[in-house]
Amino acid sequence: MVNFVWLGMMVIGVVVAGFNGHIEVVTKAALEGAQIGVQVALDLIAIITFWLGIMKLAEAAGLVRALARLVQPVTTFLFPSVPKEHAAMGAIVMNLSANILGLGNAATPMGLIAMQELQKLNRGDPKTASDAMCTFLALNTSCITLIPTTIIGIRLIYGSADPTEIVGTTVFATAAGMTVAICADRLFRYIYSRGR
Repeated sequence: MVNFVWLGMMVIGVVVAGFNGHIEVVTKAALEGAQIGVQVALDLIAIITFWLGIMKLAEAAGLVRALARLVQPVTTFLFPSVPKEHAAMGAIVMNLSANILGLGNAATPMGLIAMQELQKLNRGDPKTASDAMCTFLALNTSCITLIPTTIIGIRLIYGSADPTEIVGTTVFATAAGMTVAICADRLFRYIYSRGR
């Protein structure tokens, strides 16, 4: 659906530019947009690479395992159907750690691994998401972000006077979003279990 919205906006833009006799503006904007996109992506590579390296070091040093033990009461509560030592739990913790650091790009591979591992535990219809998969999706989508590194990096690239001023509001907004997501997940799970 979103693809159709974007396609519609582009077609309307070209048609309006053509009617106004400024079709060259579309070409110029497309080329400038592509150039800016590549430039920002290259600038962000350094930031993402740095934090991915930090996460690899943390994993090698055993900090991820320590973090998993630290958040084990929470993950056990949120994912009661997942065994404590299962590979899915490690992937979930890694995904959430990357999201907490504001590294959505780094969180994606771990999220895919977590879903694959959770699918192995899915005792129902393989085409239907399990409770654990739904909870993980809610957490992954709305996870609290303590250090919004990607956004801070973008603000640095564009010369913000104080690129870190968004940290407080980001923590508040993402904490609220995660709280609502967890509550909604529990509520819908309760309603579904009562309806069966």
